Amino acid sequence: MTETTPTVSNGNPRAEATRNSSFFTPRVDIIESATELLLYADMPGVQPYDVDLRYERGELILRGKVTPSQQQGNLIFGEYESGDFYRVFQVHETIDASKIAAEFKNGVLIVHLPKQETAQPKQVQIRVQA
Repeated sequence: MTETTPTVSNGNPRAEATRNSSFFTPRVDIIESATELLLYADMPGVQPYDVDLRYERGELILRGKVTPSQQQGNLIFGEYESGDFYRVFQVHETIDASKIAAEFKNGVLIVHLPKQETAQPKQVQIRVQA
């Protein structure tokens, strides 16, 4: 999977101008195992029903909304962003798109991208002849 995200000098994602609006890009980790890719998207304050995850024409599209906190008092310091987020990832053809699944746990979106069986490593048995 590949994706290009604009960053500022400290490496943090910055808002990306898209469709005449600004979207911010949630941080993600992508882990590969023998059978799948796992995408972990950090989404503090996001409700699962505010996330739209789609697979279309070889792209995994992640978009949604973070609503502003409704806390009482004066904000002294704030780093949590609110507004719309948007990321697009190119998905390699070795991923079985019909089996893509996602779960939301403790503010983290976990997307399972299983590899097609033909793309998974296979142990080759070695015959020993006497």
